Amino acid sequence: MRSIQARLSVGLVAVLVIVGLLTAQVALWLFEQGLQRYLESGLRSETENLLIALQRGPDGLKLNQERLLPAYERPLSGRYFKIDSGGQTLRSRSLWDADLPTPDHPGLHNQLVTGPDHQWLLLLRVDYRRLGQPVAIIVAQDYSPIRRSFSHMRQLGLGIGALAILAILLLQRYIVKRALGPLERARRQIAQLRDGQRRELDPGGAAELEPLIEQINHLLAHTEDSLKRARHAIGNLGHALKTPLAVLLNLSDSGRLAAPDARARVNEQLEIIQQRLGRELNRARLAGDAVPRARFDCGQELPGLMQTLAVIHGEHLDLQVEAPPGLVLARDREDVLELLGNLLDNACKWADATVRLKLTGVAGSFRIEVEDDGPGIEPARRQQVLERGRRLDEAVQGHGLGLGIVRDIVEAWGGELKLETSRWGGLQVVVEVQRR
Repeated sequence: MRSIQARLSVGLVAVLVIVGLLTAQVALWLFEQGLQRYLESGLRSETENLLIALQRGPDGLKLNQERLLPAYERPLSGRYFKIDSGGQTLRSRSLWDADLPTPDHPGLHNQLVTGPDHQWLLLLRVDYRRLGQPVAIIVAQDYSPIRRSFSHMRQLGLGIGALAILAILLLQRYIVKRALGPLERARRQIAQLRDGQRRELDPGGAAELEPLIEQINHLLAHTEDSLKRARHAIGNLGHALKTPLAVLLNLSDSGRLAAPDARARVNEQLEIIQQRLGRELNRARLAGDAVPRARFDCGQELPGLMQTLAVIHGEHLDLQVEAPPGLVLARDREDVLELLGNLLDNACKWADATVRLKLTGVAGSFRIEVEDDGPGIEPARRQQVLERGRRLDEAVQGHGLGLGIVRDIVEAWGGELKLETSRWGGLQVVVEVQRR
């Protein structure tokens, strides 16, 4: 989190400095241009006053001193003029022994020029005709105080800008820290999860993090459930194998393995061990499936499955399938194939003529119905075979075969398995799975 805050702070400071400097420079330039245009209008008015002050004298043109500004009489006052007309030049007394350059063209001079006493002058030339003669009037004003004011303003602006950037940076750090607070809290909670100090993340926090926290909690719950199932499966396996192994050891110690009845008992116990191993390994596989894999596309998978069942059980069976176009079951493809394979194979074994499969689903939840017209299961036995801890393949003859695997898969999905009576009087198996 600190590295994110540091990167954001550095990036924000860089952007603010660049934008601030550019904005300040453009603003000062625009202000200075406007000020020079304002001063130009004042200088142009002065040229008009000087033009009016020109009179015909005995030696040519002369100036009426009464019409001149007092600043033109005071040396180095910062207000200067020069008048050129027919080889005659008139200058203000304020120039003292200095001179003003004559611009090549009328108008405000683009650059400041150096004047008396190292003053920076803003220069304007205006051409007139007076008393039948061309007259070029050049007036100048000391621009040094204005430049000093601009320099002071620039320094003051930089100081204020630096304070503003510092304030914005502090405010930004506060806002970013507050905005990243839920992430920091989630990071601490994940560290507590790693240390075993908590079991899940708190859902409270930013709305943007709610889906992520929900998925993490779902994954944690699934992982914990998988561990419980794995431990339970190991315990069941050890308990189930204890008795057959004890029987085999007794037979081995007694030296009666050569007897026919002993061999039969050995084979029976070995078959029990094999079935139990297969069952518990299958439960462990289901419990450990925490990562989503390929989903079951009904349109692609069901035709091949039904064709295989028709080949195995004969074409005399009417295999009916009802599924919406484009239906995809949001569960692992191999698990769905195993579940449907067991249900349909069981129904085909005991059906007289018809087996029907119906699938419906919406928004991640789905329902599977498999029914046949066989003998079915008595209602009194259905609840018994579905009791927790009972294996359906041991409790019920006929239809019980394969239902243990089906039950394990449905339990791993968090769904519900129900046995009902079909429309033809046979068995109807219903599997309902809600959205994760």
